[in-house]
Amino acid sequence: MAELLKIKSEVEEFKKEYFYRNSQAEENRQREYQAANRIQSWFRASKVRAYLSHLHKKAIIIQRIWRGFTARARFRQMVKAAYFIMKMNFYEEMAVRIQKRWRGFFVRKYIHNYYARKSYLEGLSRKNELVRMELAELEELQKRERDCVEMVKEQTAKVYQAHRLHHLLSTKQCPGVFNSPFRPAPHEMELLLRQVKYQAPARLDPRGRACLMGMLGPTDHSFPGTLGSPWIKTTGTCSSKPILPPISSKKQQRNRKYAPPSEPQQQFLYSASLRQEL
Repeated sequence: MAELLKIKSEVEEFKKEYFYRNSQAEENRQREYQAANRIQSWFRASKVRAYLSHLHKKAIIIQRIWRGFTARARFRQMVKAAYFIMKMNFYEEMAVRIQKRWRGFFVRKYIHNYYARKSYLEGLSRKNELVRMELAELEELQKRERDCVEMVKEQTAKVYQAHRLHHLLSTKQCPGVFNSPFRPAPHEMELLLRQVKYQAPARLDPRGRACLMGMLGPTDHSFPGTLGSPWIKTTGTCSSKPILPPISSKKQQRNRKYAPPSEPQQQFLYSASLRQEL
């Protein structure tokens, strides 16, 4: 009986121990399951990460090879295009040079003959020189004609002035204004007064004026030798003699004794200026 009790107590202890250990195992099983799950997840994650890194490396290698291939192909295309452009530029430059040489040869040979143009320019330069010489001669002739006309006008003015100042001519008893005893030679106006023949001032007829202009015109080149004036005591070359003024009556002569106030004033001023010069 004691043994039975002992056995029952052992069974009870065994049950308790079994229950305790089962509960302990159940608790440990949950923790072990979680630990195993963690270990498996970590291991699987490590495997996946390693596989992904392996795939990534292989993808990088594939991309590198493909990009290198495409870049080399694109570079070949760029080199071909650049070579083609350089070749076309070279061909165009050579074509331009050939065209330039040919056009220059054609123009020089058939359009603008060099030697004909050179001879034309030489002839043109000679003609220009001849035209310049002719123009210079014409200018010199015109200048001489103008000088002759000026001399004729100046001499005519002197003759007219001598005619107006004929009363100042010197005589043997009384020397005139222009024949000062202090001069070694008489004044040129004195010589001109000696040549001029006195004539009463009057207006000339148009025919006489035309004759006077013909005698004193620019074509009269014999002026330095002879004086072309109707008041000088030389024979004139005009075919028609100047018409003398009509004879006035005593009343007109009496009225013409006194000249206008302007003429004596001019004669006085001119004689005063000559006296100052002498």
